[in-house]
Amino acid sequence: MKKPGIAVIGAGAWGKNIVRNFNILPTCDLRALCDTDPSVLAAHAATIPNAVMTQNVDEVLSRDDVHGVAIAAQAVVHADLAGKALSAGKDVFVEKPLTLSTADALDLCRLADEKGRVLMVGHLLLYHPAILQMLDIIKSGELGEIRYLTAQRVNLGTVRKDENALWSLAPHDLSIIGEIFNELPVTVSARGAAYLRPGVEDVVFLSLRFPNDHLAHVHLSWLDPHKERRMTLVGSQKMLAFDDMQVQEKIRIYDKGVGTSAFVSYDESLTVRNGDIWIPRIKMGEPLRTECQEFIDCINDRRTPKTDGWSGLRVVQLLEAAQTSLDRDGEPITVNSLQEQETAS
Repeated sequence: MKKPGIAVIGAGAWGKNIVRNFNILPTCDLRALCDTDPSVLAAHAATIPNAVMTQNVDEVLSRDDVHGVAIAAQAVVHADLAGKALSAGKDVFVEKPLTLSTADALDLCRLADEKGRVLMVGHLLLYHPAILQMLDIIKSGELGEIRYLTAQRVNLGTVRKDENALWSLAPHDLSIIGEIFNELPVTVSARGAAYLRPGVEDVVFLSLRFPNDHLAHVHLSWLDPHKERRMTLVGSQKMLAFDDMQVQEKIRIYDKGVGTSAFVSYDESLTVRNGDIWIPRIKMGEPLRTECQEFIDCINDRRTPKTDGWSGLRVVQLLEAAQTSLDRDGEPITVNSLQEQETAS
């Protein structure tokens, strides 16, 4: 099978990691890099001499040897760049978030369907071996019904000037939460504060309420003394803790809970169970390389990516609702399905 040609638009801060992985993978040819900063292109030219270096997006999109385009530019230009690439007949990979509005994300999904093109979103953690194992454990039913979860994604830095902590950090957790509950929340609420720059929240507390009173609470910050990447799930049977800062023991399953017995008083009916802790073995790998290979496979096989445009759209929908709540000092925002939104409009 002929290897697809890949171009990367936005080869700087995070884009350089995408460039590195596509350049290493033997299943594609890295044909072109595009960036507005000539110094970024010059740095790549030394290690990728066979790729075209350009500041002109149209030059990339007009190339017949470019079949797939990976976009890692600033989020504010995602909608425009992805739309141009899809219209040019290219398969497209877009870093998270897909766009900055639900309307733009929906337009891209429809355009990709109309053109018969792959539209994939960079929800990196859905390619993380430990997260994949966690999702398998949940689907097996071992934890029982997931009642609620909490997540922390905090660190000291990196401080953004073009997006707040919600848009910068929450896509990771929202993509995972979407896989866990497999439905949209009923309401979303968010509170936060901007300490370093007016109007750009450095810390956000995000809450989602799902049907059947399932809850998710996420703490996001780049103004915290230590780095945490945690998620704790409380099920009706068992509990699970994911800690990405652990080198080996990233997942722990706790046989713990509070049960009830029939035909006795309420106080007597509650029994606390403290059972064993199980640490599953996880075969680790680089999530970004797996993600890049998924894009290549989807180009070759003409199939839908695991993290397709529609999954990216759902994350943007939640981000937009959370931003509205943030702007209204935590007011719960009702999340309607896209069908309900279109009917109302």
